[in-house]
Parts: sequence; structure tokens; C-alpha cells
Amino acid sequence: MSELIDGSGVLADRIAAVRAFLAAGTAQQDSAVELRVAASVVHLGLVARVLSPVLALAVLHRRVGRVPAADLLWQPTLGSMFPLSVRSAALDGGDGFAEPECVGEFGAAVARFGVNEHILRGNVASALAAAGRTLAEARPDRREDVRALIGGRLAGAGGFEPDGSFRRRSCCLIYRAAPDRRGGLCGDCALAPVRGPMDS
Repeated sequence: MSELIDGSGVLADRIAAVRAFLAAGTAQQDSAVELRVAASVVHLGLVARVLSPVLALAVLHRRVGRVPAADLLWQPTLGSMFPLSVRSAALDGGDGFAEPECVGEFGAAVARFGVNEHILRGNVASALAAAGRTLAEARPDRREDVRALIGGRLAGAGGFEPDGSFRRRSCCLIYRAAPDRRGGLCGDCALAPVRGPMDS
């Protein structure tokens, strides 16, 4: 996945493809979707795909490591579940959870397309919280371990609501892909209405 950060055009091509996909889904010209919106969506998809297995490896198998983009192999299909492999040498035994180095590398690369740091950190927090929720649902016996490992890493970018759901402090901008910028909001979006006790 180092090709996403090496300036070769792979990242720009992926953002352009996602921009075209978002535009086609709402019967617009590609240019109607802001470049930074497509870039943010790409960033969220990349970090979500990487953080989920890395978190699971840390929690379930005590495998942690730096995991730079150069240690990730992928097939760049569109969608959130593109094939992904992690080089075994990138992971060692240990306790805790280290945010993969590739997350920072992806953020720096995507920032060049107009996505600010606040949104980038929100995307990472959203992806990590979703990975944690999925892992905790699959392995309820490790729920507390998951919460302990990721809780501090969400600080400043979001937090857990009283009902246990996660709410980020920024927006991934996906709503702006729709005509007149009136698209739907993600469930953890800072712009979404606050849910009351009767909504959970």
C-alpha cells in the first residue's frame, strides 16, 4: 500500500474513481462532488480496512507492530472490503495496541486533497470505534479489553455516549456528495441529532 503515498498517482486515481462513483449514485457530474469529499471517503475506507484486523490481532493474538504502508499488500478494488494482507514481520508479540504507522502516512497523503486534520482524526476515531464495536460483538468476553485499548485513542476526536454508541466530533463530509449538499449523515456524525434514551 506504499503506492498510495509515493506520489505515483494511485491515490489520486482512487479518489477520482470514488468521486465518479458518488456522483453516479446521485445522477450528477463528477465535478459536482467536491474533491475533498471523495478524498475523505477514501481515507475513511482505507483506515477502516486496516484498523479492523490490526486491532483484532492485538486483542486476540497479542500481535502488535509499526505496520507501515510498505508492510501492507492490497488489491485496490473499490469498496470497503478490498483484499488485504499484512507481512508477518510487521507484527511482534506484546501487550497494548499501537496505531499503525500507515494511518499517519495515509492521512498526510490525503491532506493534500483538501481534507483537514480535524476530519482526518475523526475518520480514524470512527474507524477504530467501529472496529472495536464489531470485535466486542464477536467476542463479548474481550469487550473490556477492547474498550481499554481504544478508549484513550479516541480522545479529542470523539467519545462514547451514555448508551454506549460512539459519536465523533467531526463529519466525514459524505452528506456533501448529494445534490444541494443534502445527503444523509452517518450514525456517529457530529452533525446528527443527539439521541435520547428512547432512541437507543
